[in-house]
Amino acid sequence: MRIDLHSHTLLSDGELIPIELARRAAVKGHKALAITDHASLSNLDRLISEARRDVELAEEWGLELLVGVEITHVPAKRIGHVVAEARRKGAEIIVIHGETVNEPVEKGTNLAAVSDPEVDILAHPGFITLEEAELAKRNEVALEITSRRSHNPTNGHVAMMALRAGARMVVNTDAHAPSDLIDEATALMVARAAGLPEAEARKAVYDTPEELVRRARRA
Repeated sequence: MRIDLHSHTLLSDGELIPIELARRAAVKGHKALAITDHASLSNLDRLISEARRDVELAEEWGLELLVGVEITHVPAKRIGHVVAEARRKGAEIIVIHGETVNEPVEKGTNLAAVSDPEVDILAHPGFITLEEAELAKRNEVALEITSRRSHNPTNGHVAMMALRAGARMVVNTDAHAPSDLIDEATALMVARAAGLPEAEARKAVYDTPEELVRRARRA
């Protein structure tokens, strides 16, 4: 079954409240979904506390709803501080908004993210370097292969760097609308389109998401 660890709701710039996005995911065959709205120090408390209220409701459909954040456009040298605050406030999944090619993300964001073992996923990291991918492997930070059109032109580069470094990958949607959610077959196609061999594609769609969910449960 599908696990998606990067999504957005009305708590930031998504279209739906958490429980409605959860319902759409459950119907589409998901067993776990992380709500990871755009976050900084200004809104960590609100995002985490409000999303958490729908976790118990989603369980009625057999969906594990994880409460997380996507730390977004924070100065690179302050990312570690915001990550620590997010963990302290109860974030189960921490995503960092990486150096995508279509937004003015500060240079050094990718490096700060992969240097922090408390980070779970570096999202859409654009032209990530091999050295950064090697740090991601060392610190067990998963590199995102994304189905989101505005961020996925560099999927092939991300996959190549991750494969060379032996870093983990995860296929996410960065969903902002219900139509952004994808099924297992589409997730595997996204991974294969990025240049991943079948075995690596399956790891990115099944194994790594499962590992991240297990790690969130242990936290």
